[in-house]
Amino acid sequence: MSMVNRMLASVGIGAAVVDTKLTESWFKAGGTIEGVIDITGGRVDQHIDDIFIYLMTEYYRKVEDRKVKETHVLGKYKVAESFTVAASERKEIPFTFPLPSDTPLSMGKTPIWLKTALDIKQAIDPTDNDFIKVVPSDIVDRIFKAIEELGFRLRKSECIHVKRHMQRNHPFVQEFEFVPYSGPFRGELDEIELVLYPEKDHAQLLIEVDKRGKGLFGFLEEALDMDERKSMLDISRKETEDVGKLKRIVENHIRSFI
Repeated sequence: MSMVNRMLASVGIGAAVVDTKLTESWFKAGGTIEGVIDITGGRVDQHIDDIFIYLMTEYYRKVEDRKVKETHVLGKYKVAESFTVAASERKEIPFTFPLPSDTPLSMGKTPIWLKTALDIKQAIDPTDNDFIKVVPSDIVDRIFKAIEELGFRLRKSECIHVKRHMQRNHPFVQEFEFVPYSGPFRGELDEIELVLYPEKDHAQLLIEVDKRGKGLFGFLEEALDMDERKSMLDISRKETEDVGKLKRIVENHIRSFI
């Protein structure tokens, strides 16, 4: 390789190009991501040390009176080790890795994407970003459906930074805000806010019930934020298999805080 070509490669000119192709455009939380990395060699041979895929998202952090957007790595996966790609050569590298059960869902304005990065020494590493749609696991999907059948609808969802005692694997939680537009809680509640901690066979729900204020005492409750009740509810996979029972569990739990 000539000195000129080496210099071109080191600044990313005439270098390898990477394109990540996924088997699907959406994936279930707790499921598996599959795809192929398509690498096309540039004008010179290049040695690639590793290939990593990063699972990425964004969350909001409150800084004084402003909301600041932060980027976060949910997971890092090594999908290939050291090899050389010749000039103009094309390689396909299949990959598969688990999508964590606590991956944020593609609801509201929460983006989730894969960042594929080739590690090439003394060069600008080629990268490729691919946005994906993450849908709820079976357990979470049934919980959402039970909440909807109780007359709630989703008004807002976003990932927000939280204090350490609320964190599990990440510095944020995904908050879901539901309002009652029909059913037994219309006129009784302003909203419920829900945070999910899903696992393989169960899900923990942190529920904040915002009670609609009534009369003078209700007004004082709202003014002092006394109308907000936080509680934790654990729901097993077996309990989600009976829709009627699941609705009763959620309804009774919410009603105990009214």
